[in-house]
Amino acid sequence: MNPTEVYVPVALTTRSGFPESVHFGAVVALDRDGSIAFSAGDPTVGMYPRSSNKPMQAAAMVSAGLSLPPDLLALVCASHDGTVMHLDAARGILAHAGLDESALMNTLDLPLDPSAAEAVLRSGGGRSALQMNCSGKHSGMLATCVINGWPLASYLDASHPLQVHITESLPALIGERVAHIGVDGCGAPAHVLSLLGLARGFRNIATGAAGAAGTDVYEAMTANPTMVGGSRRDVTRLMQHVPGLVAKDGADGVFAAALPDGRAVALKISDGANRARPPVMLAALQALGIDVSNAAPLLHEYVRGHGQVVGEVTAINGLFGASHG
Repeated sequence: MNPTEVYVPVALTTRSGFPESVHFGAVVALDRDGSIAFSAGDPTVGMYPRSSNKPMQAAAMVSAGLSLPPDLLALVCASHDGTVMHLDAARGILAHAGLDESALMNTLDLPLDPSAAEAVLRSGGGRSALQMNCSGKHSGMLATCVINGWPLASYLDASHPLQVHITESLPALIGERVAHIGVDGCGAPAHVLSLLGLARGFRNIATGAAGAAGTDVYEAMTANPTMVGGSRRDVTRLMQHVPGLVAKDGADGVFAAALPDGRAVALKISDGANRARPPVMLAALQALGIDVSNAAPLLHEYVRGHGQVVGEVTAINGLFGASHG
């Protein structure tokens, strides 16, 4: 499959009333019964979900014995902002396993939250594994290794018992085999699956079809949306203002979401532009008949000129045709 042939225009960026950029992508939406309600582009396109895979990785960890309070489990699913709340939660996960941040082997980074990052730099600090947005997932991975007596030093290897368990758990969630395994930005294995498979995985977690482990993940994320991202993040605001919705963003233009009634959406922006994700997700959810009116005003992607709003990123009109319900 040639990836350049499976994506279609999904979003338009305007500046001062003139079209500036067109974003291509693919979107698939599932109806209550799990059938495809509509799609744009090829829903079977293979891609890395990146951090959108974290809820499924977390469900695999829970099935392997990881047991945490809901707020800490939500951080295992997170791409967090690196605020004090998030860092304390990551330390809490490690402490549950008798570990500290020195055990983390993910990539060093500053917090995603600009204010938190500036505070680190002002204090003379620098990049650390704990501050990196994936430290919750890595803390959960280490805690799962401790529970099972698995080696800690090699926990990022694709052949490690933890990673093998995660990889072997995915097909039951996504309804297909894992097509490829690469290396994610944080150093953990990154799985390739179809966009449709990603939507199925979220649907199974939201509906309870993923079993008790999936339900634990769903309840943790929806009860603690600020842990999953941050107070100003699109993924957090979407969950806060669409009751019952579980959602997770992923690097390079990935976004997935689902409701307990079975409706689900997964999307990939082909050029990796994250700014196109929120408007396309909102449009897809609305086309499924989901009320996004409270979330929409908070998820605008504005274009600025000299500090002023001069344009916006919007989903292309008529992208999904008539609304569903």
